[in-house]
Amino acid sequence: MPEALVGLVCVGIATLSLLVSAIATVGQGTVAVVTMFGKYRRVLYPGLNFKIPIFEVIHSRVSVQNRSSELAFQAITSDQAQVHFKAMLLYSVLDQQEETIKAVAFKFIRDDDFMRALTRTVEGAVRSFVATKKQSEVLSLRKELVEEVKHQLDAVLEGWGYHLLDLQMNDISFDHAIMDSMAKVVASANLRSAAENEGQALLITKTKQAEAEGRAIQIAAEAQREASRLQGQGVAQFREEMAKGVRDSIEQMREAGLDPSFLMFFMWTEALKDVAEKGRGNVIFLDGSVEGMEKQMQHLLALGRLPPQTRRADG
Repeated sequence: MPEALVGLVCVGIATLSLLVSAIATVGQGTVAVVTMFGKYRRVLYPGLNFKIPIFEVIHSRVSVQNRSSELAFQAITSDQAQVHFKAMLLYSVLDQQEETIKAVAFKFIRDDDFMRALTRTVEGAVRSFVATKKQSEVLSLRKELVEEVKHQLDAVLEGWGYHLLDLQMNDISFDHAIMDSMAKVVASANLRSAAENEGQALLITKTKQAEAEGRAIQIAAEAQREASRLQGQGVAQFREEMAKGVRDSIEQMREAGLDPSFLMFFMWTEALKDVAEKGRGNVIFLDGSVEGMEKQMQHLLALGRLPPQTRRADG
């Protein structure tokens, strides 16, 4: 009786073990690859799954979530400058199709082998691109470099069952000696640009000053021309008024029965008086005799009888 009980207990334990081994739980964001006698059998998806005890074995569990990896490597430009890169990769399983999961599960023995292959692939793509460029071009071609690496990496990763989501070149740097020389080049370029800007500013200032001076001279000349015109008009008006005054005086003398010739004599004596009063060191010699005054009067009368054109020519 006890032996039979022990046997039943053993059978129950074995049966329970088989039942437990037939249950497989797969977590969210993960799929399980099942093999039978070492050969691929099927894929188990998230949740509660059942498998054939003893015969079906979970070979591996594949995460279908996004994964990231940071890489650090070096490359050499066409002018033999060493460039240091730090990159960040974001990738994931291409999809949850059976063929994709098989590729992910069986392409590499371990995840370390996959990461090593991925790193070398990225390094090779970067180095092949950088080898055709000069050091002065590398920093300005960051976008082109990323696009080139993505283009090459996508095809390779799809063969492994993965998809590249993003690639970022977080840091691109050179050796200290190269960085110092580049800094000097930038500094000299800035100095040259500053000198050119200063020269342009000085040229603009001088040009504006010259334009202002030219405008001032032009304005002064216009003002002088206007002043001369007004002065000429004033002189002409003065002569016109003087002629009118002489004409009126002559008419008044004629109405009074006087000889108009005396007017010229009075004007001549007034002019002499004015010269004597306002002259500075002038000496005028006059003949004060009766004959001299008579002779001077005849000259004035003769001058008054000359035609206008003759008087202007004599003057």
